[in-house]
Amino acid sequence: MTSMTFGRREVADDASAVKRTVADRAVDDKAMLRAAADLTRELHKPNPMIYWSDFLASVTIGYVALGTALLWTSPWAVLAGVVAALALYRAGSFIHEITHMKASAVPGFRLGWNVLFGVPMMMPSFMYEGVHNLHHARTRYGTVEDPEYLPLALMKPWTLPLFVLTALLAPIALVLRNAVLVPLSLVMPPLRKWLVEQASSLAINPAFRRRAPEGEARTRWLWLESATSIWAVALVAMVAGGVIPLRAVAIVLGIYALSTLLNQVRTLVAHLWENDGEAMSVTAQYLDSVNVPPPSYLPFLWAPVGLRYHALHHLVPSVPYHSLGEAHRRLVAMVGDASPYHGANHTGLGVLVLRLMRSTMSRR
Repeated sequence: MTSMTFGRREVADDASAVKRTVADRAVDDKAMLRAAADLTRELHKPNPMIYWSDFLASVTIGYVALGTALLWTSPWAVLAGVVAALALYRAGSFIHEITHMKASAVPGFRLGWNVLFGVPMMMPSFMYEGVHNLHHARTRYGTVEDPEYLPLALMKPWTLPLFVLTALLAPIALVLRNAVLVPLSLVMPPLRKWLVEQASSLAINPAFRRRAPEGEARTRWLWLESATSIWAVALVAMVAGGVIPLRAVAIVLGIYALSTLLNQVRTLVAHLWENDGEAMSVTAQYLDSVNVPPPSYLPFLWAPVGLRYHALHHLVPSVPYHSLGEAHRRLVAMVGDASPYHGANHTGLGVLVLRLMRSTMSRR
């Protein structure tokens, strides 16, 4: 079974032959969709023990390594900083799981994540909740209304490095948003409108405009935003007052920037980015997305918490991250060689980046 998986994946990378069999983007491969639904029917229940232990281990390692990087002055501090960036990146990636599961499925997890990571790192869950689900909407994916899609493969070559490097500014942007813009928006309604629409989402589409939340979502947003803003203002005040040294600020921002850079690199290869703005079938959306399954284990670091199975996630978005590997194994074992399922499986980061670069170079 394993060797069959390897062979199919190589064929998909070398020629993308299976992908080209689905010529009409409006047509779904019903056999693949039915197999995905049937084979994962009992895999939709999240395991609270896995969620809590994984997240708590990640955030603990991240903060301990961050503290070590702050206190040490030897070259080992650099290693500690890398460990901190990787661990915090993994801990932060659970925001994706929060957007897909009911709060009752893993009691207290959303609150715990926000208390231990979202608020301290100035990235509360409301910045993804109510946004990411639009990316999965059948008629929005790959269109101008998709907050998480840019046709990068159809753009100019300079857009790729610009796309990646802007992530280095994310920590400073989060401080600015929460410490300055949020308080000012309380007395400046036009600023508040802009903040909600254009600076309250973890989105990559500059044309996306977010709607103001309502009901319970609005209440949760206000509580989380208030807590994050108070925390950000306190930090800025302590830096300005000399309580927190500038060296510590530079180290923390640098490590956080490395973490956001890793996420941006992962985002760069999460899709093939080949859609020109038209609505796509679920099968076409799947084929425009990316799986990087074993035997490559580096994705455990750069595509954590199930993100290595991003294409499969688009087929079965309610399957929790810890069950995606099993879902993938079942599908590979059951679907035929001609199934488009194999067309979204790729060998690694380098292959995907080169493919994207070749596509943009042809646009010069």
